[in-house]
Amino acid sequence: MTITKETRVFDILNEYGDIAGVMEAMGIKSVGRYSLRRIITRFISVEKAAKIHKKPLEEFLVTLNKAVEQKK
Repeated sequence: MTITKETRVFDILNEYGDIAGVMEAMGIKSVGRYSLRRIITRFISVEKAAKIHKKPLEEFLVTLNKAVEQKK
């Protein structure tokens, strides 16, 4: 899976839940399995998450894709 700005945060968490440490290092808190925040991730793209957390989109994408590559 290549992560793009259109990728939903939920999809990343479903497929690569164990990269939560990378996301937390970027200021994104862990999302519980059945919490309201977990439901909201179904509707939030990576681009929107970067804006919400005031992170540069390109840096955000590079970091997430590196983490995914390391899992392969």
